[in-house]
Amino acid sequence: MNVPAAPRRRAAKNSASDIAPHDAALIAGFLERAWSELGLADNTLASYGRDLEGFARWLGPRGTPLASAGRSDVRQYLQERTTGGGASGRGYKARSNARLLSSLRHFYRLLGRVGTLDADPTLLVDAPKLPRSLPKALSEAEVEGLLRAPPDTPLGLRDRAMLELMYATGLRVSELVGIVAAQVNLRQGVLRVLGKGGKERLVPLGEEAAHWLTRYVGEARPLLLKGGRSEALFVSNRRAAMTRQMFWTLVKKHAQAAGIASQRISPHVLRHSFATHLLNHGADLRALQLMLGHSSLSTTQIYTLVAKEGLKRLHERHHPRG
Repeated sequence: MNVPAAPRRRAAKNSASDIAPHDAALIAGFLERAWSELGLADNTLASYGRDLEGFARWLGPRGTPLASAGRSDVRQYLQERTTGGGASGRGYKARSNARLLSSLRHFYRLLGRVGTLDADPTLLVDAPKLPRSLPKALSEAEVEGLLRAPPDTPLGLRDRAMLELMYATGLRVSELVGIVAAQVNLRQGVLRVLGKGGKERLVPLGEEAAHWLTRYVGEARPLLLKGGRSEALFVSNRRAAMTRQMFWTLVKKHAQAAGIASQRISPHVLRHSFATHLLNHGADLRALQLMLGHSSLSTTQIYTLVAKEGLKRLHERHHPRG
């Protein structure tokens, strides 16, 4: 298997104009090793590439190559991104800078391992403090409305099956659109999911999701393929695999039909709703961690805060002394 071409092409294109050839080669080498050693997704590799190219571009006029950057360079770059620049002209948000620092740490850690770096400039650099934002979750009634919104057509059956599957399993959007038919076992009612870092997990489907998947596979998918073949489970009417952007478009469309406000919808809203509703009904936190594919339990614990917030609002609304 070849290294994903998109990150390498992007680095090569920029290196020809405003990034020193040595820096461009270091970035390309890092992306190749990150892909082969960590099994990172194309989107993650592309983000790493953009972050490193931006830092290299900033260092260029200062006469400093990436391998020679110091801690003061990293801190100054983060500071300048915070106070200015960005699409809004008001500086980058803390979350964007935290991701950038993570990219730089991965990069310089690798340079240190291969012996091309004397000191890691990201050591002792504090990450930006991130505001704690709770995941958005729909109510159970809103989810029911969203699931019933697709029409009884081939495309509607596909959309219903995707929505039901995401709500039943808590898949990430990238995992949902990347499913191939061989990952689904309708007889046993389980789905084999290939998650972040190539980690595999088994997730139960549930009766409703299995029912709609069976209908989609038997009735709608052959019509959408029009006699063609595809490894992808979910396909468009052009026989191509579904993408994250296509899924987001259909979620917005069906949410509008269900009367759900646009600000209450996000690409991962069904994943968040899945986790919150399971906890509300007494699910074990570690079992939820396994189903969501979180490597750390602390990531899953954010949903306990969502559940607590819901209980507080319920108490305030209905208790006589709320």
